[in-house]
Amino acid sequence: MNLREHIVTHVIDALKEMDDPRPVLVTREPFEVAELAITQFPAVLVTFAAEERNLSTMGSAGIKEGLITFNIRGFVRGKELDKQRNELINQIETTLESERYRELYSSGVKDSIIRTIEVIDRAPPLAEILITFEVGYFYNRLNP
Repeated sequence: MNLREHIVTHVIDALKEMDDPRPVLVTREPFEVAELAITQFPAVLVTFAAEERNLSTMGSAGIKEGLITFNIRGFVRGKELDKQRNELINQIETTLESERYRELYSSGVKDSIIRTIEVIDRAPPLAEILITFEVGYFYNRLNP
């Protein structure tokens, strides 16, 4: 498994194991939120958004830097939507920032950060958030 896949797998596993409000559904597979049962909330969708790469050292065996951006969409349903949304944001933030190297430091991960948190307008009884999460890493250009 390549480093990119290790990173996304670790992010998803961390979100599945976070404290309450623990998401019932955490997936990489797109879903229609309106079709979820009320028992499947909170729900989280993690998608790969972009990757930037830069040369870090000179020469043919140069080390490169990468920056992977993930979109983490969180969905809550029911009453007190603003409270539920804020609790989910706080728990995702706490979970992702508790281990900034994604336990992959020896594999090349150098840092991770929540870059943005956005509230997406939805009609009640649904509420949605979009968290942009970035993971920086180093890799050998001959072995990405």
